[in-house]
Amino acid sequence: MVSRQRAQRIADRIYEELSTILLMEVADPRLAEVSVTKVRVDSELSFADIYVSSLAGSEQAETILKGLEHARGFLRSELAHRIPLRVFPRLRFHWDPSPEHVDRIERLLASLDIDDEDEPNAPETDE
Repeated sequence: MVSRQRAQRIADRIYEELSTILLMEVADPRLAEVSVTKVRVDSELSFADIYVSSLAGSEQAETILKGLEHARGFLRSELAHRIPLRVFPRLRFHWDPSPEHVDRIERLLASLDIDDEDEPNAPETDE
């Protein structure tokens, strides 16, 4: 069992290395626009839960997760070579819808700004 700080440092390192691997070394076209959004490692270092998103959106989530499952062994092996741990955690991939939610909220806020600009200014009153 490791401390929360150590687990967080390991998660941060997995995040950095996996992002680089996905960007530079993976040839699978299903993983072309995938980005890692978050990594969580349990205190026993048994599992690394990896949350991913893509510019393609949630319509491609199933295809992307299948691609990651297919590449799981390669990714774990590459990470184990780059991050010195006695036993490397098993990788579990999850879809992260947060970026899509953020985009939707930003579009809603932008539409509110446009609506505010369309309304005539309220008359000023003298008191």
